Order: sequence, then C-alpha cells, then structure tokens
Amino acid sequence: MNGVSGVVLYAILWCIVLFAVLPWGIRPADPSDLGYAAGAPANPQLRKKLVWTTLITAALWLVIFLVVQADVISFRDWAAGGSLLKR
Repeated sequence: MNGVSGVVLYAILWCIVLFAVLPWGIRPADPSDLGYAAGAPANPQLRKKLVWTTLITAALWLVIFLVVQADVISFRDWAAGGSLLKR
C-alpha cells in the first residue's frame, strides 16, 4: 500500500466510522429548550465523537495496513482468477 492509498483508505474509513459513532449517547432535546427542533439532540458531544472516530479509524486502518503489508490477502492474484488468500 503506498501513501496515497493509505490516506484514501483512512479517509473512507473515517467517514464510515463517523456515521457509526454519531448516534452514540444521543438524547432528544427538551421541547421547552430555546430553539427546539424535533430531531435535534440535547447535547451532541461532537468533539468527543470526533476523537472516538479518529481512534477507532486508526485501529482499523492499522489492522488493514498490516494485513496488506504481510501479503496475507492478494487482490492481484484474485483478480487474475486465483485465490484471494495466499497459501
């Protein structure tokens, strides 16, 4: 995996993980709050969720990077009609 592939993979993973993390701990706002909107959360805690997203993505990226670097999975062989897993 070269540098550009690594950055692109990280960006894609980060977006996917962000959408998985966003609903964590959401509570609806109280209707008596100023500026109440029906679907708005009371306290979204975005900074905390961005930190969690970054940490989870880094761990996932590292696992994928190590699998690719160890050449456990060969997508080139698989595309050529061979097996996905190296033996």
